[in-house]
This record gives sequence, C-alpha cells and structure tokens, in this order.
Amino acid sequence: MPDLHLKRVDEREIDTILAEDIDFSGELTFTEPLMIKGRFHGQIKSQGELYIGAEARVEADIKAPLLSIRGALKGEMSCSRRVELYSSAEVSGNMISPEVIMEAGAKFNGNMVMGEDNE
Repeated sequence: MPDLHLKRVDEREIDTILAEDIDFSGELTFTEPLMIKGRFHGQIKSQGELYIGAEARVEADIKAPLLSIRGALKGEMSCSRRVELYSSAEVSGNMISPEVIMEAGAKFNGNMVMGEDNE
C-alpha cells in the first residue's frame, strides 16, 4: 500500500490568517477559509474551512466543515466533511467526522466517531 500524502494548502487561497505573533482568546465565527498560525483559546464555529498551521497552538472546541491540522490542538471537534491530520499534528480530544485522513507520524489521543454530528 502506498504512503498517503495530503495536498498542501496554498495560503494565497485563504481569506484570513491569524499570524504567528497573534495570541487570541474568545469565540471565532467565519464563513470563508481561515488559518491559525499563532495561539488561540476559546470556541470556533465556522461555515468555512479551518487550517491550523504547524507552529500553531490551539485549545478550542471546534465545529467546521473541514479541519486541517499541522500543529497542536486540544479540544472537541465536530466536522461535517473531513478532518486532516498531517504528520506534525498533535491532537488531544474527541472527534466526530464522516471522513478522517491521518498521515504517518500524526499524534491523536481521544475518541473518534466516524459519522455526522446531528446538532
């Protein structure tokens, strides 16, 4: 079986990027793609795709269609489309998603339910 490699996202296609020097706490809601490269603590409710960069440190409960993780994430995740964990990802928390893609080397500690959240 060949190794799985996820497609790298082009940052020019992302509407908003919270840069490496950002340390934000609160509730984020958005409809277009967003990338977190810094630190975030709180809650995320999105209709757009969420990308967590390799150096990012996020502690949040997340609801989004697509969640792509390269950095550290601690929290509950509910995704209607897909979760992507790259080899550098360190994830701790429970996850609900109909599809999960995980590269070799990714770290995941929690429970995973392959299905849709009906909330």
